[in-house]
Amino acid sequence: GALLNVSVSDHSRSDSLLVSWDEPEEGAKGYSLALSSLGSGSPLQNGSAGPNTTSFWFHGLTPGTHYEIEVTATLACMETISQTITAQTSPSPVRNLSLSSGGSSSSLRAAWAHGAGQRDGYSLALYHSDSQAPVRNASLLPSASTFLFDGLLAGSEYALKVSTLAGSSQASTSVHQWTAPSIPTQLRLSPGSSTSLIASWAGAAGAAWLHLELRNLLTQTVTTTLSARRGLTSYTFQHLHPGTQYWLGLSATAGSYTVVGPNATAWTYPLSPGNVTLSRADEQSSLQARWIIPVGHRDFYLVTLREGEDGVPTRNISVGGDNGHVTFHGLSPGRQYSVQVTVVAGPYQASASSTAAWTEPLAPSGVSLSSQGSPHSLLASWEEATGEGYLLALSPTKHPVKNSSLLRGATSFTYEGLHPGTLYTFEVSTVAGPYTSSPQCVSNWTYPLPPEQLTLSNGGHSTSLQASWRAASSGSTGYTATLLETKSHKRVRNVTVGNDWTNVTLEDLVPGRQYTLEVAAVAGPYRSPVQSATDWTYPLAPAGVTLTNTRRPLGLSAFWDQAAGDVDQFHLQLYSKSHTAQRNISVGPNTHNFTFLGLSPGTQYFLKVTVLSGPYRSSSHFATEWTYPLSLANVSVQPGRRPQELHVSWVESGGGRDHLVQLSVAESLSIIRNVSVPRGVTQLDLEGLVPGSRYRVEIISQAGPHRISSQTAIGYTVPLPPRSLSASPVSTAWALTVHWETAPGQRDGYLLSVLEEGSSAPPRTLEAGKDSTNVTVPQLEPGTCYLVGIWAVAGPYRSLPKNITNCTVPAAPTNLSLTNPGSSSELYTSWNEPPGRRDHYRITLYSLSTQSRVQVQTLSPDAQNITWTQLEAGSRFAVQVTAVKGSLEASSINVTQWTHPLAPANLSLGSPSSSVLWVSWAAAGRGAEGFVVDVYDTASGTHVGHMVLGGNARSHIFRSLSPGTLYSVAVRATAGPFHASTPNLTHCTRECDALLA
Repeated sequence: GALLNVSVSDHSRSDSLLVSWDEPEEGAKGYSLALSSLGSGSPLQNGSAGPNTTSFWFHGLTPGTHYEIEVTATLACMETISQTITAQTSPSPVRNLSLSSGGSSSSLRAAWAHGAGQRDGYSLALYHSDSQAPVRNASLLPSASTFLFDGLLAGSEYALKVSTLAGSSQASTSVHQWTAPSIPTQLRLSPGSSTSLIASWAGAAGAAWLHLELRNLLTQTVTTTLSARRGLTSYTFQHLHPGTQYWLGLSATAGSYTVVGPNATAWTYPLSPGNVTLSRADEQSSLQARWIIPVGHRDFYLVTLREGEDGVPTRNISVGGDNGHVTFHGLSPGRQYSVQVTVVAGPYQASASSTAAWTEPLAPSGVSLSSQGSPHSLLASWEEATGEGYLLALSPTKHPVKNSSLLRGATSFTYEGLHPGTLYTFEVSTVAGPYTSSPQCVSNWTYPLPPEQLTLSNGGHSTSLQASWRAASSGSTGYTATLLETKSHKRVRNVTVGNDWTNVTLEDLVPGRQYTLEVAAVAGPYRSPVQSATDWTYPLAPAGVTLTNTRRPLGLSAFWDQAAGDVDQFHLQLYSKSHTAQRNISVGPNTHNFTFLGLSPGTQYFLKVTVLSGPYRSSSHFATEWTYPLSLANVSVQPGRRPQELHVSWVESGGGRDHLVQLSVAESLSIIRNVSVPRGVTQLDLEGLVPGSRYRVEIISQAGPHRISSQTAIGYTVPLPPRSLSASPVSTAWALTVHWETAPGQRDGYLLSVLEEGSSAPPRTLEAGKDSTNVTVPQLEPGTCYLVGIWAVAGPYRSLPKNITNCTVPAAPTNLSLTNPGSSSELYTSWNEPPGRRDHYRITLYSLSTQSRVQVQTLSPDAQNITWTQLEAGSRFAVQVTAVKGSLEASSINVTQWTHPLAPANLSLGSPSSSVLWVSWAAAGRGAEGFVVDVYDTASGTHVGHMVLGGNARSHIFRSLSPGTLYSVAVRATAGPFHASTPNLTHCTRECDALLA
């Protein structure tokens, strides 16, 4: 039937349900409704509605309860249609909802009474009242009536919404409440300046409002009050009194809650005093400090007196806050002082300092003036006096005054640039600030200057010296001079002259002797430092100089006569015009001969003997002599750049003027060439010689009248390589025959090298006589290529190599076999691998049946078998395997084999007469070597006929058989040892012709 489309709604009423439905298309006479608790089946309320009605209210229901409603429509002809639907009434909200903090700053407790009816549970939503931001959501069982919200912000207002849930419906109730405020912590009050204080605290987020109160503790009055909203963490109080103590109180407010917080005290900074001065008081060694009193309050003044530039504290005085001056007595004379005035207010201070002031100084004591032996300076010294420094004055006779100033700490001063031999007066006073003490005085002389540019010279004379000098500056009254022998310090004579003398000559001295002259200037009580000059009288030259030769050991000996006078040493100079280096020898004054060893052989030397006395020398005439020459060493004879050349080299070991190189054939000793080379040349190339020959070389060195020969050296020219080299394989053996033609010249023999291709083994070497033109290299690997090199050999030398490459004949395969695997179209070939190498195998298959070459295959060098396929059945074949290396080949013997034949086809029998049986067949494929026909008596199994036929036969007639007898016939195709037979076929011979007739 038709559906009523029943629906239920409550229209926000928790004790009623409105049931609605659709009227059937054919109409209805009326409607009945029944409401029952879900699952009970017992009606709680019944209702009815007339036609054209589509809704009905059920009232007096329990909130939040599940009901089952059945709507029945009465149709025409007493038919009815019914539809049942379930519904739930809306829940009722909670009652007496409350939210309280209980004095807690971080939690709120919600409590309520259950509403009427039933419910599925409760949903709680907590919000911030200001921002409406959700804080916490909770779902509770229907029996719950309290809930604790913790972890909340202190001093904040929250809104709670409690919803009663029943199915998809809910009923809500809301409430507002504050958490208790939290007390701010870490309150600090500190000065920002002399008129401001900075207050700061932490934990300010736990209160809606903060209240601050600032009091002046000196006057006990409230200076400032302040209320600030949540989040403020600091505040600066302005326009306060300097140097004053203040008290700050703090409280927090949230809703109806107020909490008293911490308090703090602090001082403002005091102001420093103004215009601090320090000046001299009326009393001796006293100073008075003054200052201007600053505004504000202070506890007292701390006045500190500091001494010196470093400001070291020496006195501290505390005075009342209303004082403006203080006097310091009994201070040190000539000292620098300053004062610092510090205002003290609570823990804070403010300071100001004065400029420096001085006490009057005392004059220094212990004043002295000394020359210390200097002609241009005087050293003034005194004992240190207290003060800022010193004022100095130096006043020489007939010269202006020199004034100087020194800082304290100095106790001496050196006057430079003064006049020698002059009397000076020195004054010194102590200075301290603007004050100067009375002076102290003292006098002294400067030293005179010594004579200048003193010289002592022999003027080329052997027995006299002349002294000269320049007159000294002012203050000199004369000169004193003393002549000494320098080495012995023996005094020779004294000379005193006036201040107008500038030179003197000293006679009757010893030649070559060193003398020292000391001269000093005299002025007043002082004598100048001594000036000295040194020189030698000129020495006499040696006589009788000679130079003689010594052979063993090789050297030259020099001789000379003893010289008159003093000699420091003799200097011998030996040199040669052919060498840049020279010998310089110094010997003692008592030596009159010397032998020079280690000289260059065959060299002319020159000798000069010089007497040395101080810086002066006197030389003899030249003497000359020759040393003996030495033979050349390390004579070497090597092949030249070409086979017709020899390269001769040697090492010059001892002078000489030139060398003579003599060349001879080693066997004959006759000289075939003489070549002269100058000294300094150490090598020579000899050309136009016979290649491969042995030669002898001797070199003669000449120096003046002397000649000496070197040791004999033997050498070879390099031989020429052989020509027209060839190598050919020996066909009957695994060997190579090498041929060549002889080159011009000589040689001792030939050396051959045979290297196997691709092998890392060392090459094989052979030797051949010098007249040989061929050699056979045996015992080589078959089918292997070799690099053959040949050299002509002469002594230790070889010619350039000649190389050629060729291969040996490969070895033929062995144990060749050709077998039939039982197939009519395949044959299998195998063989043994022969020794040596090869490039590949060539395998040739011949058909002996057709007398033609069937197949040729090329296989790798390591192959050992091959299978032939697609061959003619019943045919005879021959195979041959050839090893190939380049153009060289070696073949195996030929072997033959047959393929299996195919059985004949289309076998048929006939009996044209009573004793005759005709047999015919067809050949399969190309046929067979032959056919064999056998006839058997079927009844007795007796073999009655056997015929062997050629390969071209296709039929045969058996005669003289028994008439009317059943015979069995089989035909076999044959090929070599193999055959294939047809199945047996039976046939009867005819009855006797007479009977038939």
